[in-house]
Amino acid sequence: MSKSKASRRDWMIGTGTVLAAATLPISPALGFAQSSTPEQAATAPATGDADRQRRMKWWHEARFGMFIHWGLYSVIGRHEWVMENEGIPVSEYAPLARQFKPKPFPAREWAKIARETGMRYMVMTTKHHEGFCHFDTKTTNYCSPKQGPGRDLVREYVEAARAESMRVGFYYSLMDWHHPDGARCATDDAARKRFVEYIHTHIRELLTNYGKIDVLWYDVSWPLDAAGWESERMNKMVFELQPDIIVNNRNKLPGDFSTPEQQITADKEGRAWESCMTLNDSWGYQRADDDWKSSRRVIQNVISCSRDTGNYLLNIGPRADGSVPEETVRVLTEVGQWMRRNGDSIYASDPCQPRRSNYASFTRKGNTLYMHVHFWPGDYVVVGGLQAQVKSARFFASGEKINFRQDKYRVRLTGLPAEGPDHPVTTIALECDAEPTQDNIFVRKEKPREGV
Repeated sequence: MSKSKASRRDWMIGTGTVLAAATLPISPALGFAQSSTPEQAATAPATGDADRQRRMKWWHEARFGMFIHWGLYSVIGRHEWVMENEGIPVSEYAPLARQFKPKPFPAREWAKIARETGMRYMVMTTKHHEGFCHFDTKTTNYCSPKQGPGRDLVREYVEAARAESMRVGFYYSLMDWHHPDGARCATDDAARKRFVEYIHTHIRELLTNYGKIDVLWYDVSWPLDAAGWESERMNKMVFELQPDIIVNNRNKLPGDFSTPEQQITADKEGRAWESCMTLNDSWGYQRADDDWKSSRRVIQNVISCSRDTGNYLLNIGPRADGSVPEETVRVLTEVGQWMRRNGDSIYASDPCQPRRSNYASFTRKGNTLYMHVHFWPGDYVVVGGLQAQVKSARFFASGEKINFRQDKYRVRLTGLPAEGPDHPVTTIALECDAEPTQDNIFVRKEKPREGV
């Protein structure tokens, strides 16, 4: 984000909580980056590249998804980590389950917003770190059908997502602040076995009772490693139940894709990746958090992910009743309007090498380079160092042709309006005679210089 104030990660690093958790794996609610070690990679489930390519085809084309963090913490409205950050005991926190009484079918609104924003899939928290289950389970009464909601909220979400043609993803936190074995499993093997069976049963229920599920998004493997969680057995069960599913890397196995959090960082060696990010500074509803990203910033982030063939999973944090904060709706409405005009420059895009500009970013499909001008500079724009020859240029949204002149150092597009014709980012399509690449070092070295 462009603001200079300290990030939540910086703030958390200054607390004793993080000192105690410095070696822990990451959570989208905590803000630390998770990585796979060589030992983890060695224990990855054997999944052929061809099968992974088949399962992930839709995901690579989708580019843009909605994350939903919703739980008992939304009743308090003080951040999704309020139970731990404020040291609230289970005896005080658990009664929130009776107060949690969402309006009927709030997920219908979420799914409609996702579709209208140009998102292609959704991932909802089925159980966050607080331990409350949004689904019907035989393992505990601490679940939505047996508490305040009185109904299966995961089922409502699945039905709503499918009604809007969204792919369906389940977030599931392995860490659990409510279960009595959630911490002692680290030092008591009997507790570990009980807790692992509890967790595996939840995953089996989620992947058995709701039809075809497209994404399983694990989170926070504290306090166990892959062996402790029996993650290989876990993933084997997952793929037996859902052969077409894709899984992330947060059960201490590499999975199908990496999950950089609150940052856009392409993974190495062409590995699939998805940047998950908040719309303000909180995943769950926090009524005082007004640090909202602009629609332009969201669009820039979508473009940046797409440029390097990654996905952008953007979060909403509904209130306890399931309603979406008005500022979230406002920003996503503007993003959706832009995506309807420009989405074809994002979905199923190819790797894009050009990226050097002070006021634009780029995506590519085949030999077409899309120049996304987010700071409109005036009556002309320039791409320096473009190696391919431009055959034509046009405004992408309107199709209006643009005059241009090209030499071996730059392409100069002229006769443009004083203000950008599209809001908040104007996209220009440059049809080239070959895959467009950019070499600014060539410009630096070879551009003619005159004497002093």
